[in-house]
Amino acid sequence: MIDWIHSDGLVPYDEALAFMEDRVAAIHAGTANEAIWFLEHPPLYTAGTSARIEDLTDPDRFPVHVARRGGEYTYHGPGQRVVYVMLDLTKRGRDVRKFVQQLEAWMIAALGSFNVTGHIRDGRVGVWVERPDRPALPSGAVAEDKVAAIGIRLRKWISFHGMSINVDPDLSHFDGIVPCGITDYGVTSLVDLGLPVTMEDLDVALRREFDAIFPEPADAQPAI
Repeated sequence: MIDWIHSDGLVPYDEALAFMEDRVAAIHAGTANEAIWFLEHPPLYTAGTSARIEDLTDPDRFPVHVARRGGEYTYHGPGQRVVYVMLDLTKRGRDVRKFVQQLEAWMIAALGSFNVTGHIRDGRVGVWVERPDRPALPSGAVAEDKVAAIGIRLRKWISFHGMSINVDPDLSHFDGIVPCGITDYGVTSLVDLGLPVTMEDLDVALRREFDAIFPEPADAQPAI
């Protein structure tokens, strides 16, 4: 059983982190179901375990939180769907690489519901969309923008943190960081791409695509 949780309003980051910590412990103890949490945060930056201080270009703009998830700096704020994924990988093969690929595939499938083709690029974390309407890169390649980010942590094979998809955030808020440490590429959103997609539309697409990407575990290994 997975509990699907939706929070209205803006959830403070510290409250979300405390909830995830408690839920992960309860899942491991067998006293709570796995959970997927849809929410939005107030404007803030988070620093993952690989964050470099020089990539925080405007440190006074918004609060900065040390996330202890994988990855570098990222932005969260209104208009961005944050999805925190608390799943028990003991039941799902204990394959971290596969799990990350499943999260990527889940986002790409949901974006496909709106005729958006998402791409995974070697060396660039997240989901990217081609922008043939923009000037080509110096290499001659088609310009690309990032539309979704991912960063997870595991504790006793329970995942937490997760992913974020830009629906209609203020894209200028990304200017205070080098998102995920990647330069030469931009950030976009579904609305910026010209799609009148709402948060509710995206939630429906994510829920619809989940079961095909994350089939019900057949067997469970004993927890350690």
